[in-house]
Amino acid sequence: MVVISSLAEMREFGEKLAQRLLPGDLIVLQGPLGAGKTALTQGIGGALGFKEITSPTFVISRVHKGEVDLIHVDAYRLLGSEKSNFEFDDLDLDSGREIAITIIEWGADIALRLAEDFLLISIAYGEDENSREITLSGHGTRWQGFSL
Repeated sequence: MVVISSLAEMREFGEKLAQRLLPGDLIVLQGPLGAGKTALTQGIGGALGFKEITSPTFVISRVHKGEVDLIHVDAYRLLGSEKSNFEFDDLDLDSGREIAITIIEWGADIALRLAEDFLLISIAYGEDENSREITLSGHGTRWQGFSL
């Protein structure tokens, strides 16, 4: 477990993680609203050269084109939807994923539909209002034994 004390540290954690990511990697972020999922993604995106990463809550998915593309999905609005499988499949995330890093917020239930290998990052509130506790859980051979 990693303890984070601020949004700035959450972004720094994302930057550190980005140094280990490869095209085709799938990262799944879980945690309550306001836990820092988008801040973590901003750190990853910043390390990849993207200046503006915002939550795709209302558009569900954004593709940032660069040397390595970043696909950022927020599946929150699909949770509990009667059409969630249909809507998720319509995102066509398999297209281009092999040349991109894909990050899915609220995506634990759909990760296995995309890949056997993914890194699940769980973010929980810590002891005070600013701290967060991060747990990394690797799935598949790519992430076996992964740590930062």
